[in-house]
Amino acid sequence: GGIRNNKRFKAVQTGGPLGGCLPATHLNTPIDYDSLTEAGATMGSGGMIVVDEDTCMVELARFFLQFAADESCGKCIPCRVGGQRLLEIMQHITTGTASLEDLDRIGEIAQEMKDAALCALGQLTPSPVMSTLRYFRDEYLTHILDKRCPTGSCQGLTVARCISACPAEIDIPTYITLTAEGRYDEALAVHRERNPFAAVCGRVCPAFCEKRCRRGDIDEPISIRLIKRFMADSALQKEWTPPRLEEPKPQKVAVVGAGPAGLTAALRLAQLGYGVTVFEALPVPGGMMAVGIPEYRLPRSILQAEVDNIRRAGVEIRCNMRIGRDFTLDDLLGKDGYSAVILAIGAHRERRLGIESEGKLQVVGAVNFLRQVALGQPMDVAGKKVAVIGGGNAAIDAARTAWRLGAAAVHIIYRRTREDMPAYEDEIKAAEEEGVQFHYLADPCGCTLREDGSAGLQCVCQRLGEFDASGRRRPEPVPGTEFTLDVDLVIAAIGQSPDTSWLRPEDGIQVARDGTIVVNEAMATTRPGVFAAGDAATGPATVVEAVAQGNRVAAIVHHYLQTGELKRVNWPREYHYAQRAWQPEEAEASGSRPQPAVLSVAQRERSFAEVEQLWPRAVVEAECRRCLRCDLERLEQNKGQPLVLEAEPAV
Repeated sequence: GGIRNNKRFKAVQTGGPLGGCLPATHLNTPIDYDSLTEAGATMGSGGMIVVDEDTCMVELARFFLQFAADESCGKCIPCRVGGQRLLEIMQHITTGTASLEDLDRIGEIAQEMKDAALCALGQLTPSPVMSTLRYFRDEYLTHILDKRCPTGSCQGLTVARCISACPAEIDIPTYITLTAEGRYDEALAVHRERNPFAAVCGRVCPAFCEKRCRRGDIDEPISIRLIKRFMADSALQKEWTPPRLEEPKPQKVAVVGAGPAGLTAALRLAQLGYGVTVFEALPVPGGMMAVGIPEYRLPRSILQAEVDNIRRAGVEIRCNMRIGRDFTLDDLLGKDGYSAVILAIGAHRERRLGIESEGKLQVVGAVNFLRQVALGQPMDVAGKKVAVIGGGNAAIDAARTAWRLGAAAVHIIYRRTREDMPAYEDEIKAAEEEGVQFHYLADPCGCTLREDGSAGLQCVCQRLGEFDASGRRRPEPVPGTEFTLDVDLVIAAIGQSPDTSWLRPEDGIQVARDGTIVVNEAMATTRPGVFAAGDAATGPATVVEAVAQGNRVAAIVHHYLQTGELKRVNWPREYHYAQRAWQPEEAEASGSRPQPAVLSVAQRERSFAEVEQLWPRAVVEAECRRCLRCDLERLEQNKGQPLVLEAEPAV
């Protein structure tokens, strides 16, 4: 499969330092000269190196380039000089001092070396760079435009690995230190500089930061998410009015969609002095936070408190306002007088199962099922047998919700293995504890109609074949292995996309094949003055990724309205380097990572009470002190000068 030790395969480097990097989507490439050459790699004696998602492809290419350039004999100028020039550009990229023009220069130098170098060493030296630029261009753009290395591998762009891993780039070490000292309001203020949904993300964030935490190299990563939750909950009773950052401006901005991307963008633009109105199709704000995440994971009162904070910044939220029905883009940019529009409509359209005789079964989409529960109109599943199709978080949420609604039995049918499931591991374990029955390597293929009129879901066992575009082995049906599950209701959780059915040709908005809205590097759509952010532009993602999108699109729109220029700029970053009350050796000697406190299975049954409970203060403070404060080490390496990553701030 495409996963080892909970890390997904990312690329394969073939042929040693003169080879090339092929992404996981090319794992089916035959290992022969012509096939590898066509894909942008090379056969060689260097074997193959498989790298995972912790690897920065830019730094990997620089490493191999350094090796090859050092081996140059120097007899021909293209190899001797070209290799060094490439190396200089790569070093600029990994330290945040490069420009987009440098990417064009890489191609020019590589072609000169290929055409004029006297031996294979010189001709192939650029291979790792060219192949990674071909398949991982987004990583190069992130290094150059955002001054960020998501894996934290490039020291010149990294304050601490946890910060680099966080899509919103929150100053995690600082708020951990302030929380350890009981300074919760200050800690929360630091968090809100980059993410206004601290209490929400303290519950539902996948904690990308923890996967990169350097403490995990010693024993176990810091429980950053649960520290965040304690910090945020400690201030829940205090109303927060976001600070105004600039003077009021005459322009107005419309945001379509009140999910995490739309609300974050609205908040930032309001802080910059714009009049902002958010139009939401649902009767409540919050998007998928409100209607896609069950209350046992995210209580509505918690979400409501953080939405109210955004309202206090001056943001107007109008619910039950659907684009295409109640207003159009022409209305917003015309008679309504908005200078810019941000489409943050999420990804609420569900894929159909498409199985034969599907009409004989009661089938509902997971998003629709969860939405009805969230809006107080749950389906009656009491005493029924429920099958959920899919392996993502929506599937787990639907299964656990059905159990809470009194389903007699709940099955999850997933066509790959447990290791391949994209759902969070903790959620899978919780579903297992609650009695959900998992059927791996199985896929629905139809339904059977019994003499008494009842229907059963027919499934077929799967085996894993060749790799698919996700880098995982593609499931294939095994003939003769069909079996039938006795179910009353099928919940499909097999993918979502943005609902763009409201678009008209005259709207001038281009949509990609996967249903997302096409945007350029400045998050601008194909219609002037209209931008897109969050799941609408990226496809389904996490709350914190949507928040990061909201920050960025707000900065871009601000720059556009002030200059008329479309440019990829970023919300300002500030690193506080708060001094700690403990030393590294004390952190290394501290105890192990504590387990989350949760309700028992008996307490969860027929209850939507929050499962995960708050840690006591003493546990939180002890966990904070396990932090190695990597940012201070970076500060010391920089001779006391803060590492300031200027990523074209908009303000």
